[in-house]
Amino acid sequence: MQDIKPVLTHAEDNMEATVLFLDEALAHIRAGKANVRILDGVKVEYYGSHVPVSNVATITTPDAKTISIQPYEKSLISIIEKAILDSDVGITPMNNGETIRLGIPPLTEDRRRQLAKQSKAECEEAKISVRNARRDAIEHFKKMIKEGLPEDVEKDAEASVQKIHDKYIKKIDDLFATKEREIMTV
Repeated sequence: MQDIKPVLTHAEDNMEATVLFLDEALAHIRAGKANVRILDGVKVEYYGSHVPVSNVATITTPDAKTISIQPYEKSLISIIEKAILDSDVGITPMNNGETIRLGIPPLTEDRRRQLAKQSKAECEEAKISVRNARRDAIEHFKKMIKEGLPEDVEKDAEASVQKIHDKYIKKIDDLFATKEREIMTV
């Protein structure tokens, strides 16, 4: 008799990876408050290789509307500024010769709705991925029936994968609710 545990584990691992990816994607959607994670995707040229800004500078949020970037080397200020301008952050950096400041502009109501819609789309993509992991596991169980797995064991396995699916869909819904509240709060 075949074991269904590896299939359940694989499905749950895929669903967990989807939720982690969604969490990362939602962190990059700015919500009107200073969040250093919006700079995670910005890479700078440093001694011949592209590295994240966080590897060549200290990034802090002195207040809710400002991100401060303190490069480890003064020569990096112009390089970091150019990288931020070239990225999709959408904020113009200002520098005083030692630090770079990013002033987070307040979001308009239309922009808030647009960001909430973008967050919802990211969550829907994640739900699709979780459903696909569930479908793949169920298909695998159906193949195992042909290889000798008892049908009652297969039905129990389907119920287990459905419970795992429901748990991760709820996590996605919770992540969206939190992000939407963060975006819509003025």
